[in-house]
Amino acid sequence: MPVHRSGTTAPRRRHLLAAGTFLAALTLLLTLPGAASAADTAAVPERGTARMGQGVIAHDGQAGGSSTGTKAVQTEGVDVSGHQGNVAWSTLWNSGVRWAYVKATEGTYYKNTYFTQQYNGSYNVGMIRGTYHFATPDTTSGAAQANYFVDNGGGWSRDGRTLPGVLDIEWNPYGAQCYGKTQAGMVAWIRDFVNTYKARTGRDPVIYTATSWWKDCTGNNGGFGATNPLWVARYNTTVGELPAGWSYYTMWQYTSSGPTVGDHNHFNGALDRVVALANG
Repeated sequence: MPVHRSGTTAPRRRHLLAAGTFLAALTLLLTLPGAASAADTAAVPERGTARMGQGVIAHDGQAGGSSTGTKAVQTEGVDVSGHQGNVAWSTLWNSGVRWAYVKATEGTYYKNTYFTQQYNGSYNVGMIRGTYHFATPDTTSGAAQANYFVDNGGGWSRDGRTLPGVLDIEWNPYGAQCYGKTQAGMVAWIRDFVNTYKARTGRDPVIYTATSWWKDCTGNNGGFGATNPLWVARYNTTVGELPAGWSYYTMWQYTSSGPTVGDHNHFNGALDRVVALANG
């Protein structure tokens, strides 16, 4: 006569089935498009390390060489951040560079540790210089970041040697390229920043961006061209299409592989126009 074991086989079978279902679901989740992997996590840079133009090549590509653009006279400039460390300003001056922008801040959590050497060093060799803020619209408001910028190197004075501050608004190196904002939300964030900077300094900040990012993340909003000078990023022989609202650029970042310092720029005019921008 068969012997029946009391209730042990069925519960064990249910546990094994549950474990198998969980493992299958986990495997599917990890293979879905956009799922984070160890490699993806390692590729995300440390907060504070973002620099002007960091996403240009990855998103827009590059082409060799540079052009004087649509205007015969251009004035050469560079932009630097903590990425460059101590900069050889005399070498840059001797190569013809006459203006510079230095990263001052990022978000409301980072100040450039090389700021003094870079900001004072460019001034001491004779350059006209200014500072920029790398925006992170997903961390704090535009007003909070404008205030942090002004309080930590982003101010302005009418001395003929200080350029207005720059809002560096571009691809997010730490996550979603538009920082999780709708196009309307991004426009509102930028407006909050520029209005606060203007209230604090009396100057309209320069907006640094790339046309493709501006289209994707603001819907190609045309509401800033009448007040804010444009610094456009495009690593090519011509400046190409500009974002809506601007009929000309003030500055053009045309390469990230220049001599001494990689990021080189054309100012759209002679040195006296750089001085005019500094004087407001």
